[in-house]
Amino acid sequence: MKMKTTWAILVTILSISYIAAYGEVQILPNEAQPNENGSIPLFVGPEENPYECRDEAGNPCPIDTGDNAWMLTSSALVLLMTPGVAFFYAGLARRKSVNSTIMMVFIVMGIITVQWTLYGYSLAFGPAINGQHDFVGDFSYAFLNGVSHKAPLEGPLFPMTIPHQTFMAFQLTFAIITPALIVGGLVDRIKFSAFAIFVVIWATVVYDPLAHWVWGGGFLFDLGALDFAGGTVVHISSGWSALAGALVLGRRLGLGKVPMEPHNIPMIILGASLLWFGWFGFNAGSAVAASGLAASAWVVTNLATGTAAVTWMLMSWAHTGKPSIVGAASGAVAGLVGITPASGFVAPMGAMIIGFVVAMVCYGAVIFKNRRGWDDALDVWGVHGTGGTVGAILTGILANAHINGFDGAWEGDIAQLGVNTLGAAVAIAYSFGLSLLIFKVMDLVWPGGIRVTPREEEVGLDIAQHGERAYVEE
Repeated sequence: MKMKTTWAILVTILSISYIAAYGEVQILPNEAQPNENGSIPLFVGPEENPYECRDEAGNPCPIDTGDNAWMLTSSALVLLMTPGVAFFYAGLARRKSVNSTIMMVFIVMGIITVQWTLYGYSLAFGPAINGQHDFVGDFSYAFLNGVSHKAPLEGPLFPMTIPHQTFMAFQLTFAIITPALIVGGLVDRIKFSAFAIFVVIWATVVYDPLAHWVWGGGFLFDLGALDFAGGTVVHISSGWSALAGALVLGRRLGLGKVPMEPHNIPMIILGASLLWFGWFGFNAGSAVAASGLAASAWVVTNLATGTAAVTWMLMSWAHTGKPSIVGAASGAVAGLVGITPASGFVAPMGAMIIGFVVAMVCYGAVIFKNRRGWDDALDVWGVHGTGGTVGAILTGILANAHINGFDGAWEGDIAQLGVNTLGAAVAIAYSFGLSLLIFKVMDLVWPGGIRVTPREEEVGLDIAQHGERAYVEE
């Protein structure tokens, strides 16, 4: 009885809050009518979302089974990338923090799945029409309200041939991997409990609004910023947020005095390979159809990645006298990052340029941050933050209308370079500034701060935080 009363009170509070924010709840027999802000009521029926495509009889518009199969496959591929990140980071980490590193990446999959379902998807992709909700979405799709498994979205932003739920699931995988990438800047130092709460806050106030700005009909979308698969939304936000976290946490004990080289290079290569494989879903899947554009995105993704891997290997060979395996893997990831925003807009030769340039710039960024003493432990800023920024700018230069209808500065549209540079700058300022604030406030209010004690750091977070060793030796 108490449980029923609690649920009744909760539903009443949510309903009153929604009415106060979006106007009177209005549920019609066949289709819910959006209010003046473009929001739809909570608790609409499965066939009542006015933003989904239905014929005059109320039946869902036809779904292209080929497109749907490809997008479900792409969603699985992108989800696989997060365990790839876990292996990549765990190999780069020290032996005593392997489990801790994997656990932080892995638990993000659970945390964000719940957050995205409850309200994250709605904040990122809630209806944005007639100049409304330019900064963030609303709660129209909270609890996946009105998100059909049969009907596609329609309209100028999302003319689709896949069910609304398929699109939601695809975007979920992006929301998962983005905070997972931040882990690389925090390893060996952050308390697991603090990290778990940070993920929820960060996804809510950083990722969801940024995704809305660029992909959900927000103001960067309206300005015409090009980001096909997440250079701005995923890589700039995660890379610069990781740097903010590294600066707040401070350097690891013994940095520069004791060896901190990667503990397992085969694990690094396994992780990088899973990322390369899954990235085809990341970029080619962002065509949201099994189309020629998806084929183009697949080809340029592979080309930029291969070019960057070879370029980084040659640079490290020239710099250290030996071709580095870890360097080749890092170069491949840098190429994947750099081509992400451009993958739906550039031709093959443009992709090679991006792979070459992003590898050189990211290699230099890693050297720069080491000289500055920034303990971005696993080079999240050096590869993702820097690579995403370079990729966004190069998209504004190398975009080709022959691929997807948009020209960059190289083809004569100088304004596109300006818009993409502005979009990258806004994303950097927002994600870095807000993440710095979140980390600092949490460090002030968290019991004992968000960093583990020196003793725990010395013992290793595997034992200190989780009570489990990665390698048990008899």
